[in-house]
Amino acid sequence: MAKKRRPQPKATAPRLVDGEIPVVGAREPCPCGSGRRYKACHGRAASHAATELVQRPFEGLPGEPDWIAMRELVPAATAQLTLKSGLPEGVPSVVLATVLPMAWPALRRDNGEVLLGLQNDTASGDISRDLADTLERALATEPGRPVDAGRPAPDGPRLQDLLDTDAPFAPEVHSGFEFWLGDGSDSATGEVAASLERANSAAIPTARLSVGEGAYWCSTPEKNHLRWVMTHPEEKLLDALARLHAGGGSSLGEDTRLVGSFRAHGLVVPVWDLPTGMTSEDCEKPAAELGERLAEALAADAPLTADERRARSGLMNRQVTLS
Repeated sequence: MAKKRRPQPKATAPRLVDGEIPVVGAREPCPCGSGRRYKACHGRAASHAATELVQRPFEGLPGEPDWIAMRELVPAATAQLTLKSGLPEGVPSVVLATVLPMAWPALRRDNGEVLLGLQNDTASGDISRDLADTLERALATEPGRPVDAGRPAPDGPRLQDLLDTDAPFAPEVHSGFEFWLGDGSDSATGEVAASLERANSAAIPTARLSVGEGAYWCSTPEKNHLRWVMTHPEEKLLDALARLHAGGGSSLGEDTRLVGSFRAHGLVVPVWDLPTGMTSEDCEKPAAELGERLAEALAADAPLTADERRARSGLMNRQVTLS
């Protein structure tokens, strides 16, 4: 018996604005009306035209490990950004945020403040260029309006061109997404309220440690973790971690262990499992002591021993790449 075919959505005439297909999220319906997702339709052509993949898009920015952590690890956080050319008239501040309501790429508040979302799909192979394009469009957007996704020019500016690279970068981690509401004069209604409720329910408790850039504690129902974004060259860092692991110095105390690492935006992120009772405050001192041991191991230049080579192989086998 012939298998019934599932009804296919009928393609409708493309809805074009000045002959162009708007850029939307990769999983959203394509604006052309084909019924397919954007990434399987006009987004496919866009991806072929994307800029070459930049392995370290945040290199050269102050706090590169924290940029990566806010992009990949931290649910709710913000950081003030300083523009190289100063703030335009009517823009009191520019704030980087992990996520914005409705996954908007950016938002211009009623008071003129710009919020730039970091954890969004990007149209090119250079996240820095995508974010710079969104930021420039946000600065020119009327107050009280979100900013749609866009496609940067291949020769457009990057964040490194727009931001003051001498200014400090200090993320503030939040327990939820109430920062969406600003000073409290805004109120969440409709879809924004629903988005806020969903985001808060999914947020994992997270804290930034004071031991250095990119070190973040988080709590999950099964166990807690320390995830530490490090700027050391990968091969040298893996050697150092292997030396510590083989010598029994890679843990943060009883019932903790180094379980592996992953790569994110060109940097290595070692991960430690912690017991559920170990808070971020409990983690501060052992993490600082671990940092001292790691610095000593990084300075060593002797060939790895057999045990250290085995430890390194084990770490490599448990390494994955996020981006």
